[in-house]
Parts: sequence; structure tokens; C-alpha cells
Amino acid sequence: MFKQIAGDVVSLFYPRICLACGNILFRNEDILCFSCQYQLPKTGFHLEEDNPVARQFWGKINFFSAASCYYFTKGSKVQHLIHQFKYKGYKEIGTYIGHLYGPDLKKSPLFSSVTSVIPVPLHPYKLAKRGFNQAEWFAKGLAESMKTELDTTTLIRAYASETQTRKSRFSRWENVREIFKVTDVCRQAGKHVLLVDDVITTGSTLEAAGHILLCVPGIRISVASIACAVR
Repeated sequence: MFKQIAGDVVSLFYPRICLACGNILFRNEDILCFSCQYQLPKTGFHLEEDNPVARQFWGKINFFSAASCYYFTKGSKVQHLIHQFKYKGYKEIGTYIGHLYGPDLKKSPLFSSVTSVIPVPLHPYKLAKRGFNQAEWFAKGLAESMKTELDTTTLIRAYASETQTRKSRFSRWENVREIFKVTDVCRQAGKHVLLVDDVITTGSTLEAAGHILLCVPGIRISVASIACAVR
């Protein structure tokens, strides 16, 4: 009872807010208010083999399946949520959405055989500067909710790259095509891995990482993200 009263007093002066819409959260809400949890624009791509995210990679790399949880548009609540996650340090957003999205992926025939989740890695310099890898926090939530392995060591970023913001698709590809390395070609051999990032725009980063992972014998690669900028 004392903890509840103390919590109410703290909330009075430092209210918890929804990280998508900014409204005050009720006691039984966390990260997202119930309204945003159910009304943010979900793609449903995890149920469609032929979807806009998957089409981005056709003819470029042989991914088994591809999906994103939400649609990303400028000025939207999803953009605000991603901004809070990526630039304001609310890393728990990643795990939270991973916990929401993981069960949907697990129920889909396209993703049900996934045995490991691999986040797109950051270079150690950028990791030290930012303080956390947003893809890894999302991957952690997915792995926990899908009851699969979280693998943060097989794929590494060997070289730092420039920011992808405002680059064309070709420039993005040139920027990342040779920056990843696989440390152990045996660990994921013959497995179905889920390669994840926070947002898919052109898909260049996932494509580059996927090409390196394909050196692993018998590997199948699917991809997923919190949001995508395609429809």
C-alpha cells in the first residue's frame, strides 16, 4: 500500500507518458498507452510472403521472409516513438515492441522455424558514442518472446560507416556493403536466423549484412524491423 501511494505521489510530479503520443499513462500501462498499442498502424506483413518489405530484396538477396511491425511515415506517432527510442535513450522501447511482435512472428508459418535472432551490429565506436544498439534491444525482446537464442557475436561490424540519413539507395549500399564480418561460420550453419534492425527504409544495411551471413553453410535468413517506410 505504501509503495502504491509513493508511486502515485511521484507520478503526480513526474508523470509517465506514452512514448508515441505523449498522453499520460495509467497505472497499468507501460511505454505505450492502450490506445496507441492497438491503433498504431501495423503492417500484417508477417502473414504475407509477398509484401512490400519482401519485394525490396527481390533480385538482390535470397531472404526466406521479411516483415515489419509498423508503418513509418513522417510526422506520425511511429516516427515519434522511433525518435524516442533511437535518439532519446529510451532503449526499453525496443524490448517492449519485441515482446509485442514476437508472438505474432512465432505464429506465422514464415517465421515459426526461426532458431536465432541476430541484431544488425553497431561498430564499437558508434556503440560507445550512443550507449546502446537499438537493434539489439529489439532483438532481445523478440528472442525472449519467441523463446529463441539471441546471437550478438556471430555478426560483427568491422568498420564504422557514415550515417545513412539523406543518402540515396545506391549511396547507402556503397556505405555499408563491406563493413560486416562473420566470426563463426559453424554456429548458425543449417539454421533459420532472424536478422533484425529498427527501421527499414531502402534495406541496404540488412542486404549488406545478409550477404555476409550467406557465407554460413545451409543458413536461412529472414528479416524483421520495428517499422518500415514502404507500403
